[in-house]
Amino acid sequence: MSLSLKNVRYFIAVAEAESITGATQSLNISQSVVTEAIKALEADLGAQLFQRHARGMVLTHAGHQFLRHAHQILATVRNAQEALSARPDTMTGRLNVGVTAMMTGYFLPYLLDRYRRVFPKVEVRVIEDQRDYIEHLLVNGELDVAVLLVSNIENKQAIESEALMKASWRLWLPANHSLLQLSSISIKEIANEAMIMLKVDELEDNTTAYWRAAGLRPNTVMRTSSVEAVRSLVATGAGLSILPDMLYRPWSLDGDRLEVRNIMEELPTVDIGIAWRRGLRMSEATQNFLVVAREHSRAHAK
Repeated sequence: MSLSLKNVRYFIAVAEAESITGATQSLNISQSVVTEAIKALEADLGAQLFQRHARGMVLTHAGHQFLRHAHQILATVRNAQEALSARPDTMTGRLNVGVTAMMTGYFLPYLLDRYRRVFPKVEVRVIEDQRDYIEHLLVNGELDVAVLLVSNIENKQAIESEALMKASWRLWLPANHSLLQLSSISIKEIANEAMIMLKVDELEDNTTAYWRAAGLRPNTVMRTSSVEAVRSLVATGAGLSILPDMLYRPWSLDGDRLEVRNIMEELPTVDIGIAWRRGLRMSEATQNFLVVAREHSRAHAK
């Protein structure tokens, strides 16, 4: 079945005029063209849309049903035409984005670059803070959207979110560590190892919970909010670390090598995504940000 938009428009005109003659006057075309259009539409749909009588045309039950859809079809086409006719580089507005520290360093810059290239005249304001405060700003309407670990969101009744990337946890080790002979390592096997904790985006809270679930307590020798510090410390043998694989790079700033291994236990993924206030009527700038974020995550995953 292939519906003609022209036939749908003619159908609406006949339904509103309740006659072929009345429809031709508003459409400024011949009666035969409208008659053939209605016949073709009924054939496509496999249903009779009108009851014909001497005084005109009356919609059947099927005709009434299709009339609602016909208006929706034409409205959707108009909206699509308007959206495609609008040039992204001329769109203006303001976008307030909340972000947590890890997202600032490892996700947001490339996402913002993509957004600004498509919508250069939209003013973007970024606020970086802790996850709980970002949630507060979202609920209060002070932020349009946030980029954060959506797996850690607490106020799920007031905040809607969408995961864009899922990162697994990996064990970081120095290049000469004896455990590298194993392809995957259990938390129990590193219970006595010196551990370095990353204090950013609540990752320490997450890893501590996983240790507790295993009935163990990590031998934490250092806590830091610097990913680069963790890389250097692990690479030089100061300790091991369990972190999301999106943060892994094989070299420290000083050029020392570090390796990763899978964790044997099934740990919940770290879900990176976008969040907004539930029920929010999104501005065009916000809707476009969500579209760009989804496109960016798909391209990043390739």
